[in-house]
Amino acid sequence: MADTTVGFQFEASLRVSGSVGSEFEETALLAGLRRGDEAAYEILIQRYEKPVYSLVARLVDDPSDAADAVQEVFLKVFRKIGWFRGESSLKTWIYRIAVNEARNQRRWFGRHRKREVGLDPLPGESVGCGDWLEDPQRSPYEIALDHETRALIEDALKEVSPSFRAALVLREIEGLSYEEIAEILEISLGTVKSRILRGREALRRSLGARLEASPALRLSLQPAD
Repeated sequence: MADTTVGFQFEASLRVSGSVGSEFEETALLAGLRRGDEAAYEILIQRYEKPVYSLVARLVDDPSDAADAVQEVFLKVFRKIGWFRGESSLKTWIYRIAVNEARNQRRWFGRHRKREVGLDPLPGESVGCGDWLEDPQRSPYEIALDHETRALIEDALKEVSPSFRAALVLREIEGLSYEEIAEILEISLGTVKSRILRGREALRRSLGARLEASPALRLSLQPAD
């Protein structure tokens, strides 16, 4: 009963702390995580699992690998929360872990995938990824593009160098500031801007090649008169 009461008190403190993402609210959440409050862990997952999944899925070579990477991200967050000193925002810190985990995932699969034999789930089994699906609500990015065009861009994005891709996704899709991206990737502000510019150019070239091969899509992307 005591644990339940603490959980209710913690959730109540967050509800009265102001707008989502406020400094007071983040302080309360961090305090709960450091105490090991189950309610704090649940709130952290509810708040960050979908954006982290969306980010990781665009950074790994195969989006089907994202669920495992996301679970590893949160395991690392839970293990390392005691060492978080608040030198950046909690979101920036979690995104930095996510970017590093996606990088590790690419490296690992690059070394081992050729030696692996894939096994399909047995009848009646689940792949276990349901808890890590993206938000079913459509984002402004998704609303602006139809399914075919989004698929075209996502495919083109995979051909962008991983270092440029990370900066590009954080800026263009996640909508983070240059300063936040610099903290997440642990690079200078000038390097962030350079990578985004070069990433945009690489994406433009990749999209151009695909549009040449698909006249219908090329017409759909032309601005109306």
